[in-house]
Amino acid sequence: MRRRIPSTAALSAFEAAARHESFTRAADELHMTQSAVCRQIAALESSLGVELFRRTRRGVKLTAAGLAYGRRVAERLAALERDTLELMSSRGQGGVIELAVVPTFATHWLLPRIPAFQREHPHIQLNLHTRVRPFLFDDSGLDLALYAGDGHWPGCETRLLMPERLIAVCAPALIAPCKRISPAQLAGLPLLQQTTRPHAWRRWFAAAGVDTDRSLQGPRYELFSMSVQAALLGLGVALVPDFAAEAELAAGRLIEPATSPCESDRAYYLALPESQPASQAVQVFARWVMQR
Repeated sequence: MRRRIPSTAALSAFEAAARHESFTRAADELHMTQSAVCRQIAALESSLGVELFRRTRRGVKLTAAGLAYGRRVAERLAALERDTLELMSSRGQGGVIELAVVPTFATHWLLPRIPAFQREHPHIQLNLHTRVRPFLFDDSGLDLALYAGDGHWPGCETRLLMPERLIAVCAPALIAPCKRISPAQLAGLPLLQQTTRPHAWRRWFAAAGVDTDRSLQGPRYELFSMSVQAALLGLGVALVPDFAAEAELAAGRLIEPATSPCESDRAYYLALPESQPASQAVQVFARWVMQR
């Protein structure tokens, strides 16, 4: 059965004209004449039976239908270009994986392990995309995700990768000349808050048996890496995953001023969408990362 898909030449001309809202600028970008762009778009409108542009004395303006169609065409052309470049780069061998991962986990846990993966699987290309908030896999172009949560992700198969252990860290100068302080004393220091863990300090103090009204006070940071950097600069005490501060603790740039037997309410999971079959490359990576 023949597919009702316009030519890529017509779609490329339309996408460029829609982006610029100008046939002239689209022609310059595509190295075509303006009349050639006009013919491609006229043929596309005729084929669709829908007006995509309104012609005015000052040029052209997208119709409502043209605006909506332009967004979708841009997404599809970008995906097609990406797939083409990936096929060319891999020369048809191995595969390409589009992985969503929370930023600090990617930087401090995953990336140091990637060289080992590449040595074992040199024909698989791993592309990383950072995500902080929950998202839908549908139409995202992503194959799988490593994320922090409770393991419940609608429409996904999730596998527990590792629990999250949050520790309090600060610059040594913040409590000098002391090396250690009590959780009650820590409550009097500036507390660095994590946007994605708004009640983390409250849980930490509760587990330590400390009653304080300061657990929600302090500047907020969206990424754990920002909190670590703020702690290094002496701005306060950060509550971060142990792997995020491992290097700084080992080098003595950060210390753990006090401890509390607090378990995080989150863990790190591998998530695979149930709506799309996992490629061989995705299956290889999933098995590999679960063994780390």
